[in-house]
Amino acid sequence: MNILLWHVHGSWTTSFVHGAHRYLIPTTPDRGPYGLGRARTYPWPDSAVEVSPEELPGTDVDLVILQRPEEIDRAEEWLRRRPGRDLPAIYVEHNTPKGDVPNTRHPMADRDDLLIAHVTGFNQIFWDTGATRTTVVDHGIVAPSVSYTGELDRLAVVINEPVRRGRVTGTDLLPQFAEIAPLDVFGMGVAGLADHLGLPADRLTSHDDVPQDRMHAELARRRAYLHLCRWTSLGLSLIEAMAIGMPVVALATTEAVMAVPPEAGTLATRTDTLLDAARRFISEPATARQAGAAARTAARDRYGLDRFLADWDRLLEEEVCGSR
Repeated sequence: MNILLWHVHGSWTTSFVHGAHRYLIPTTPDRGPYGLGRARTYPWPDSAVEVSPEELPGTDVDLVILQRPEEIDRAEEWLRRRPGRDLPAIYVEHNTPKGDVPNTRHPMADRDDLLIAHVTGFNQIFWDTGATRTTVVDHGIVAPSVSYTGELDRLAVVINEPVRRGRVTGTDLLPQFAEIAPLDVFGMGVAGLADHLGLPADRLTSHDDVPQDRMHAELARRRAYLHLCRWTSLGLSLIEAMAIGMPVVALATTEAVMAVPPEAGTLATRTDTLLDAARRFISEPATARQAGAAARTAARDRYGLDRFLADWDRLLEEEVCGSR
């Protein structure tokens, strides 16, 4: 199939474009939010092809993957065809709802022209989508090429924009863990985080927008992985850390409770419990290694790329064939 989708979430799209299709990625000269093009810090296959808006009206497109509400109008403008009416469309919802959470209406609620695909079961039950059809395709990852060593007595965190997002990503909890061991924080927009939190440079080091393969290599050297998000969707960086073989210290919130089995680390809603777990992993490398091995098995069994792509192929075939 020829599948049109925007480059919105780098990690998820990296997995998606590893399928057996041709992926059309809108690209504009400014490489802005609606024309970012191919990833520069993730490895993408040649089947992910950049396409300009001017080329799209004459391009054969079998299905549109939507990820933001405004993309429906943007796709119609660029394709001169309406997603959901003139060609099949699937809306991928990556996030948990915001605002009045139990009652949050999804922007694609009560539509009969598309399907909403959630990335976790947790997200599906919390969004109010009305009469719109929904399904869940659990995450899948390209398995990291590195393996856990944990030789550094440090804790690793991956957060995008921790200063702006604050309590959502548990940024305010980091200083307590920095008292146990130095923190290495990877992600986009992490520069200046130590100053923001009032921490000395030797207790928190920022690694801003590091290419994925290099980040994985650095994560593998840290003793344990911290996941302190209060209210976000399941982070692919958590699954990747587990697949590397890192033990996990995580808040028992959202889909993390389904992704991390008890033997892979510690999940809790009490900060003291998580701090104790971090101390134990720092002081007991053998315990950390044992938990990390369980994490690796769990991640690769449930979030393997082959399962992810097979699930998507079934869904794509159903939607395209059903439309025709």
